[in-house]
Amino acid sequence: MLPGIAGICMFMMFMTMVNVYAGLSGVYGRGVAKYGVLTLCTLLAVGILGLLRLRKWGWALVIAGCLLFATGYFYYFSKTHVGFFLVQGLFGLLFFLYLARQETRERLV
Repeated sequence: MLPGIAGICMFMMFMTMVNVYAGLSGVYGRGVAKYGVLTLCTLLAVGILGLLRLRKWGWALVIAGCLLFATGYFYYFSKTHVGFFLVQGLFGLLFFLYLARQETRERLV
């Protein structure tokens, strides 16, 4: 396994846990948004476990999660102009580009 994959999985698992905590504490409201975030976090957690086992379906779920995180953070940055969201969005985009490389995809089963 490439060390970058393990680092990306640790970061994405941390972000998933933070979003689950935020969803359960009511940050996203009480309606559809809360359950949507919890569903996406569940899919991402399953994808992370699949990527750690070097499965292609895990890779697909994690690469989609990286792109969704990056897009969401760029959207929040455009609305609030807080630099933290720009940095997080760039990290998500960097992880997406790392996972999309040919060398990374060749190692998957």
